[in-house]
Amino acid sequence: MPPITNGDMDLQKTKKTMKTSKLLYMSALLAGTLSFTACELDEYNPSGGDANITNYNAWRGLQAYCYSPLNEGLFSEFNFLSVAEGGTDMFENPSKDYAQEVFFYEGLTPSVQAPKVTFNQAYTTISTCNAVINHADEVEGADKDILVAEAKTLRAYYNLVLVTYYGPVTLSDEDISTGIINTRPKRNTVEEFYTAIIKDLKEAAAVLPVQPLDGNYGRVCKKTALGLMARAYAQGAGEGLSEDGVSYWMRAKDTAEELIKNASSYNIYLYDDVSDLWAQANNRNNPEALFIVSGVDANNESANYMSVNRNQLTFTFCNPNKLEDLYKIADKSNYYLGRVNNNAMAPTPYAIDVFDASWDKRWENTFMTAFGTFSMVTPGWLKYDNYGVEITQALIDKYGMGQQFLGDSIRPYAEINAIASTYKGNQYDFVGAWPKGGYAAHHADPANLITGIKNPFVIDYPVDVDDDRFAVVLSKDYKTDAEKAQSRYFTVNIRDLFDGNQYKRQPFDGTNSYQLYPSLIKYNWLYNGVSEGSNLQRRYGDIMVMRTAELYLIAAEAWERLGDAEQGRKYLEKLRNRAARPGTQAPALGTITEETILDEYAREMAGEYCRWALLKRHHLLGERLKRFNSRAAESFDESIHYCRPISNDFLQQIDNRDEYGDNGYGTTPTKGY
Repeated sequence: MPPITNGDMDLQKTKKTMKTSKLLYMSALLAGTLSFTACELDEYNPSGGDANITNYNAWRGLQAYCYSPLNEGLFSEFNFLSVAEGGTDMFENPSKDYAQEVFFYEGLTPSVQAPKVTFNQAYTTISTCNAVINHADEVEGADKDILVAEAKTLRAYYNLVLVTYYGPVTLSDEDISTGIINTRPKRNTVEEFYTAIIKDLKEAAAVLPVQPLDGNYGRVCKKTALGLMARAYAQGAGEGLSEDGVSYWMRAKDTAEELIKNASSYNIYLYDDVSDLWAQANNRNNPEALFIVSGVDANNESANYMSVNRNQLTFTFCNPNKLEDLYKIADKSNYYLGRVNNNAMAPTPYAIDVFDASWDKRWENTFMTAFGTFSMVTPGWLKYDNYGVEITQALIDKYGMGQQFLGDSIRPYAEINAIASTYKGNQYDFVGAWPKGGYAAHHADPANLITGIKNPFVIDYPVDVDDDRFAVVLSKDYKTDAEKAQSRYFTVNIRDLFDGNQYKRQPFDGTNSYQLYPSLIKYNWLYNGVSEGSNLQRRYGDIMVMRTAELYLIAAEAWERLGDAEQGRKYLEKLRNRAARPGTQAPALGTITEETILDEYAREMAGEYCRWALLKRHHLLGERLKRFNSRAAESFDESIHYCRPISNDFLQQIDNRDEYGDNGYGTTPTKGY
């Protein structure tokens, strides 16, 4: 059976707006049309009231809604990613004005799209989880207890999103099946939130199987609940919480170590080589994942009924076509990189410098810095040299290639196949890389392709000086003009892209290189089953909400916070050693400090929806911004910005808006807590 989001029954869509005064159906108003796709599920129509879910199949249909914001909202768009990674020491927006609210805390209000939508998607789905749990006693079915445990796990996850990013809001007890809305909600304390989250996860973990229900890896299972418990304990520990007199840091450490030490019992796995983690062949149902948002299978009929964007790549990638005389493929026609036209999330100097690329291959498995073109010889679409560029004197003068390359050419790197598909249009598959030295005509033969490459966006570091397959290379190691002239490609020193720790926004070298940046590749995929025909903004890979490496980091972090950092050394070394290049060793760690922990999180988890939460629990947002993101530091307010603003949509639907507060963003008399 395919993942729960990829089922093969018709998508059922429902929407309801209550007509009773103030008994507004907030889920519909905030989240819009609700939708789900799942195997063997009957339609659930919430307009009929709770009588509709006394039937097991209808109740199970409602349970599928608990998953809907994962694939159709939180992990389908840029909104949550910008909330979870923006405004930190690791990412900024290279554009002057786009998304400055979440990246730089400039003009951040309850009406700003990203935090508003994130709040709506998490908060509204809790009422669906509540309905599943509340009505379980009214139905009979073989898998009922497991489905309830899934709903509790998901409810805990959404509540964790709320309390992490929005602070002490409301532990909603609303039940979507009744349509009754509390229009005068009261805030709960942070402690009450974490108590409820941990309770849900403990109860769920006791019931959930080790393997997901029906073998459907899109469902949560035991390791999901326990992994989230370790994360919740760590996040709550940052709030100074304890349980039965025991610090949450101790609980986080114990939970993480239980999973690490008994990994086989929980079906937990850690790759020996970090490059295998990001191999395209391992994207579907990645064994290192504890919690997966499964991508749409574009070759399955159910793909026609899914409302999924999965367009993060358009925001995390720069557009090399800004150098249009050198990289001639327009973004709308780039079957290799995709349509990389939004260009909104770029790493800070800290996020770049924290990697020592001489030994750590997490560098190129995180960021793409060498940009080549492609051919489509296999399907007969584009000849080998279709996007080849002859090096002219004008290009040499502009981009600094050596004079010796006059008349030579820059050739393609990737060979892409097009595969006809019924449901989502043509699929595009990375066949292999052309060998360098492609100026010899015989290299155009596909028989010469280099195959077995794990990830088409991972370019071996460092790029050889004689490589002729890249138009531009962003160099982590500083190169002089004389060194740049040894290569056919345009070399840009990454350091030169910055004024201080902010990206330059005007040309500085007579080219458009200022619009380039090392590009996060973790949300780009290129294999059969992830494409949507001519819509090159969307690629439907799986996303890991949580993975095993985070357990190792939490264990090390907790030991450091507990005052015995040396006990966590082995967990950090495990991750570092698997990242070492062949023939190298990860350097020995010195004294392990809080800074050590933050740096290792940066290397391992860059861009994985976790940085803002990590800095919040260490109470270091303001300090880290001052050191590494000066523009964000200018507007950051310690008294306000440790919580994102409450959604204006939510505030408009309640009677006690002024009392409830907007978390201090100026649209209510007080912040509310």
